[in-house]
Amino acid sequence: MTLPIGPPVLPMLARPVAVVPDQSAVAAWNYEPKWDGFRAIVYRDDDDVRIDSRTGRPMQRYFPELVQAVRTALPPQCVIDGEIVLARPGQGRARLDFELLSQRIHPAASRVRMLADAVPASLVVFDVLALGDDDLTGRPLTERLAALDALGLAGPQIFATPRTADADLARRWFEEFEGAGLDGVVVKPLADPYQPGKRAMLKVKHARTADVVLAGFREHKTSTPQRPLVGSLLLGLYDDAGVLQFVGVAASFPTARRAALHAELAPLAVAPEEDHPWVGAAGPGPHRDEQEPGAGERRPGMQSRWSAGKDLSFTPLRAERVLEVGYDHMEGTRFRHTSQFVRWRPDRDPDGCTYAQLEEPVGYDLATLLPGAPGTA
Repeated sequence: MTLPIGPPVLPMLARPVAVVPDQSAVAAWNYEPKWDGFRAIVYRDDDDVRIDSRTGRPMQRYFPELVQAVRTALPPQCVIDGEIVLARPGQGRARLDFELLSQRIHPAASRVRMLADAVPASLVVFDVLALGDDDLTGRPLTERLAALDALGLAGPQIFATPRTADADLARRWFEEFEGAGLDGVVVKPLADPYQPGKRAMLKVKHARTADVVLAGFREHKTSTPQRPLVGSLLLGLYDDAGVLQFVGVAASFPTARRAALHAELAPLAVAPEEDHPWVGAAGPGPHRDEQEPGAGERRPGMQSRWSAGKDLSFTPLRAERVLEVGYDHMEGTRFRHTSQFVRWRPDRDPDGCTYAQLEEPVGYDLATLLPGAPGTA
């Protein structure tokens, strides 16, 4: 490619804050919805298109429909920062579906092509890093946004993100847009240049807690027989049929705490002759990321498409203990991100840990934000 900036360019990142900040004489902000998809730096040099992940790995092979859309909608020479998202209709309202999007990371080209045809992805653009022969990364965000506006990206597959300078409107977005699968608000300083790899933006995300059942643990990658360490706690919630569904993990413990947890939890390990909801005759069930939608149950398992060959085996525990965890939002029937351990709940009965306790965001139609995008009709 003969662009003014070439791959890999690491995207500018955000650090978490508790509330949406107001405009002030000291800081002028741009507010945007926080999209829940795959961050993407997109390079176009005529017909040559490259789409990089957040870590700089090319992923255009997983999104052939977007490669063609970039050639149609973006200028012949440009570099943009955006998010790949996938919409699905549901109960009369479209919303983002990260789980369906994650299925696109698949080694089989035929599978990728089938999914691309059946449920095309969209690209939401929120920054322009290069245009023609000009490197825009050193210019303030105000100028880069003007360049973005001039592109006129309004779908049907590539869109400019909504944005506002009104903090009160951004707070309303924070509440409303969650119902369409978005997960917060991003706040950007209007005077700053683009800073690759730096946490120069702010992000405001939802914070909630839930009481969940502890049903297993995975050992830490540094665990040894001489010093066993817990890597993550495997969490479950009971569905309406009384089945314990795997909803995610709690992690991020200090080393000393990992050792103490292993000693504390080892006596709860299920013996080979005992039953466990996530262990059947064939051993632990498939990892959630490998299951087809509608499989009816979620169990932690042995492999993940995100880390080929990574050992995801686990120690099943008797489902007797309850803990409270912090989480931001749900993706279908699971926690979208790793949850955070808050405290043990010895006063809670595991059977009472159901999905009914979870707060449901008010529905919001994604078609309002991405009119005409695939999956919103």
